[in-house]
This record gives sequence, structure tokens and C-alpha cells, in this order.
Amino acid sequence: MSYRTLAAVTCTLLATAALVDGAAGQRAAGFIDPLPVARLKQLFPAAVAFTPRGTADPLYFSAYAVDPAAPRARPIGYAFWTTDLVPEQLGYHGHIHMLIGMDTAGRLTGVIVDRHTEPYGDFSIEPPKFGAQFKGKSIRDRFEAGADVDAVSRATITIRAAAREVRDSARMVARAVLTPDAVGR
Repeated sequence: MSYRTLAAVTCTLLATAALVDGAAGQRAAGFIDPLPVARLKQLFPAAVAFTPRGTADPLYFSAYAVDPAAPRARPIGYAFWTTDLVPEQLGYHGHIHMLIGMDTAGRLTGVIVDRHTEPYGDFSIEPPKFGAQFKGKSIRDRFEAGADVDAVSRATITIRAAAREVRDSARMVARAVLTPDAVGR
């Protein structure tokens, strides 16, 4: 098989793998679910509706405690996929796909690790306590492994990358949707 043929087959397989979620056999936009309502509900339990992430840069979902079509309906928070916003950020072995929730005061409501290929991810970023440590953090916090983010021996690169993804993507969305005086400490 020639190099070009092998490259074409590899690209086709990668594109197919990105479009089909092997576990559920459902189509999705890459590894990113276009409207993950169940996960969004984990980040915003009081929400009754979510808007799709739209086409504006940066891409984010909006969470509402009332029908968004109601007069004066205001979001109670925003959620976003880290890979939409900071695709250049890599862990030890590749992308770490996380869904992040942030309220209208710039505080994180949660972090859900969706997918990764990290060799030490099973004991560093997969356990619920990893995502739980970000709940309530302000976008103004440091997000530094070993300082305000728990570091795990043998998984330092993964933890640092994940913390940077959370920090950078949250700050990117905050700059787009929040005013500086709305962001609490």
C-alpha cells in the first residue's frame, strides 16, 4: 500500500471515528455533543432550558432558569467545551475534552471530563474529585497545579494542561459575556 493510500485511509477512519460516538453509536460534532442537556443539567440543576452553543466566537451554551423566550429572561450561566475554545492545549497524550459551567459572576459551577487519551487519566482527571475541586472557583483564581489545583504524582503534565484548559476557556467566555464589575472574587 502506498503512503498516499495509507494516509487517505487513515484520514477517512479518523473522520468516521470523530463523527460516530462508538459507545452510543450516535452522531455528534466530533467528540462534542451539540446539545448535551443531561450534562448541562449537572452543571446547572436550576436551569429549565439551554440554548445551543451558536456560531459566535467563543462558542458557549446559555442556561436559563425560565423560558429564554420570556420577556427579560436572563441567563443564569454559560457552559462550554474546552476543545472548542482552546484546541491548541494538549495534555500528555492529546486533547482533554471537558464541559465547563460558569455562573454570571464568573464562578465555575462544575467541570465534567468527557473524553481523553491520557495514560494516567484514570487516577488523575477521571475521578469525580478532579472536576469537583473547580466548583466555586472564580475565573480570577490561579488554576495552578500544586497551588490551588490538586496535583497528582506521575500525572503532572495532564493536571497542568487540564487546569490551563479550564482557566483559559473560562476566562475567554467571561471576557465575551460578563462585565468586569460582574465578576466576583
